[in-house]
Amino acid sequence: MRFDVITLFPELFGPQLTQGITRRAFESRQVDVRLWPLRDHALDAYRRVDDRPYGGGPGMVMLVEPLERALEAVRTDRADESAVPVVHFTPTGQMLTQAVVQQFAQGPGAVLLCGRYEGIDQRFIDRHVTLELSLGDFVLSGGELPALALLDAVARLQPGVLNAPSHEQDSFSAGLLDCPHYSRPEVLQTPEGPLPVPPVLLSGHHAEIARWRRDQMLRLTARRRPDLIAAARAAGQLSAQDEKTLRAADI
Repeated sequence: MRFDVITLFPELFGPQLTQGITRRAFESRQVDVRLWPLRDHALDAYRRVDDRPYGGGPGMVMLVEPLERALEAVRTDRADESAVPVVHFTPTGQMLTQAVVQQFAQGPGAVLLCGRYEGIDQRFIDRHVTLELSLGDFVLSGGELPALALLDAVARLQPGVLNAPSHEQDSFSAGLLDCPHYSRPEVLQTPEGPLPVPPVLLSGHHAEIARWRRDQMLRLTARRRPDLIAAARAAGQLSAQDEKTLRAADI
């Protein structure tokens, strides 16, 4: 799959594409990321890509014409792949969820549009953008961080990137939050007293461990994200034992 990123700050992507375990996906081109500096598509001597908004107000607006030229260059370079979605990162977009990530991870890629300043000329959005995404109910300085988040989330789902299929137990992958995890030492000595690892995890009984983890996921999700429990019930994803666990926890 291929992701073309239109951005004013391509240098922000370098560390993400070359560090950590997800670099395997980028180096192998399983996730082929190509950066398109927007100023390269400004025609004036100052390489201007923004101007004051019509109607007045604070800030600047990204100009439509450099964006049009950048997108045309991307589509020309992609040739027969020009039908991929154009994604705009904005607080007004739909939430970026694991389900959305999984769709991208199985698709051909996308054009990622990283806005800055007060935003992008709406005429470009109306003409070309097919999907608007948000990381949450807060405002960032630009679309680069959400684009990096999407690329990282997609990369770790590619075959061979992780040492084991650990993403299958990630939060949201099964519709629930992930369970707690423990490692050495077996008993942590603290001023408040010893903190042992839950005994079931040391038992070697795989079925009991799996049940314990499932119960922990259910309890944590019910406390922090009851909406996910409701969605799992509606989808028929909770077993009779799951419901018993929730009743026993008075959740």
